[in-house]
Amino acid sequence: MSDERGPGSHPGSLSPAAGSHRRGRYLGRGRASGHGKTSGRGFKGQFSRTGSDHRPGFLGGNLPLMLRIPKRGFVSPFKVRLRLVQVGDLERAFETGAEVTPAALVSAGLIARERPGVKILGTGDLKKALKVSAHAFSESARAKITAAGGACTVLP
Repeated sequence: MSDERGPGSHPGSLSPAAGSHRRGRYLGRGRASGHGKTSGRGFKGQFSRTGSDHRPGFLGGNLPLMLRIPKRGFVSPFKVRLRLVQVGDLERAFETGAEVTPAALVSAGLIARERPGVKILGTGDLKKALKVSAHAFSESARAKITAAGGACTVLP
């Protein structure tokens, strides 16, 4: 049977790539094997015993590092993280008279995904009249959109 992965191969003929798997160590098979007697575990101690293990961050009875580091401040789990879009980006991404919604911003590639919290900021110039719907507007963005003949709608 050939080692090719062509259209004629079937699941029974699959094998791992050459060199991707190594044979496990044979432990406790005499001193000549290199892994005899204590089987590479050394003498006595926690890790010479069966079932020894510890979780990440365990420091052998010392106070763990995460408990020694001072904690500061508070992060609210309810904070709405706003996705920011500049007025200049709207100028480049949309045609005159277009409806700009969070879904339209996602399809234009200006934000990653549609979630509550889109804010329009006033950086850049806007010459096109756009109907913009977002959750928040900066004062300069609102002024530029209305000056260009567009409208701002605040979403709940």
